[in-house]
Amino acid sequence: MKMRQLGQLKTDISPIGIGAMSFADFYGKATNEHSKEVLSTAMDLGVNHIDTSDIYGMGISEERIGQFLKKNPSAVEFFKIATKGGIERDALGNNRFNNSKEHLTEALDKSLKRLGVDSVELYYVHRREDGRSIEEVTETLSSFVKHGKVRQIGFSEISPNSLTEASAVHPIAAVQSEYSLSTRYPELGLLQRTKALDCSLVAFSPVGRSLLTDKPHDSKKAQTMPFLKENPRFLEPNLKKNIKASEQFRSLAFDLGVTAAGLALAWLLHAGTHILPIPGTRSATHLKTMVEGSNLMLSADHLDAIDKALPVGWAFGDRYSINQWIGPEKYS
Repeated sequence: MKMRQLGQLKTDISPIGIGAMSFADFYGKATNEHSKEVLSTAMDLGVNHIDTSDIYGMGISEERIGQFLKKNPSAVEFFKIATKGGIERDALGNNRFNNSKEHLTEALDKSLKRLGVDSVELYYVHRREDGRSIEEVTETLSSFVKHGKVRQIGFSEISPNSLTEASAVHPIAAVQSEYSLSTRYPELGLLQRTKALDCSLVAFSPVGRSLLTDKPHDSKKAQTMPFLKENPRFLEPNLKKNIKASEQFRSLAFDLGVTAAGLALAWLLHAGTHILPIPGTRSATHLKTMVEGSNLMLSADHLDAIDKALPVGWAFGDRYSINQWIGPEKYS
């Protein structure tokens, strides 16, 4: 596996990482054993990028990673861990955003304790708080670097202009955004700005929350998942239309001898050397098939065939519901 580089420090990092939201029941019941198997397989495959957050299962994802690190000391040096803070959840399950220095300092310390480490490779602000300047928040993140708790800093779901403003205060190593063949919004400026600023673009949901896999979630399965059951692309009639619209892509992957997920990830990796997809999975077997995408070389003819199978704008429904759009910055 040919490594890529993360941020301005050029940390060697695997081209495909692990989105550890799946360690915390987000897309179905997860267990300690699931997480252990995925992390063990990741080490065997050379996958060293783990992305988590304090909000994933209210710390469960970080705790499961920490348990693995405690039992496998060599994994502490092997994995390049990214985690996030800045979201609070009340007793009713409602989110609010808090980017104050006091909150982020406390959140980071708790994350490090759950992970069982003294520092992490990358720390993101998960969502921006309205009314607090990004310059102020970047100064807070910068202080974590100075104190040795974090090597690099980033933001999730911010606009190109916010990235430029933050970068004037301190180098921003990565911006996390949804990016895939079904969500190409970053191509409207974020993809270009991250590259210009030598900033990695960490692509979450790179297989379209299952739409770009061999077995997309059907309506019954989607309705068991709190996030998907209100997501426009997984509500009928959109879901049936999306599954039908992506059939040609699955056929193309079959003809190439790879899984649809592997082909979707290969397409992302060909879109830019600064792009780092982080698919989530509870299955070691699925991780192996997705890593195949990092070894797949796509010709101009292959890319043209993918574009014909899934042209820009092919998906039915928005990527977020009205409530899910609270927090991410729109920029076009």
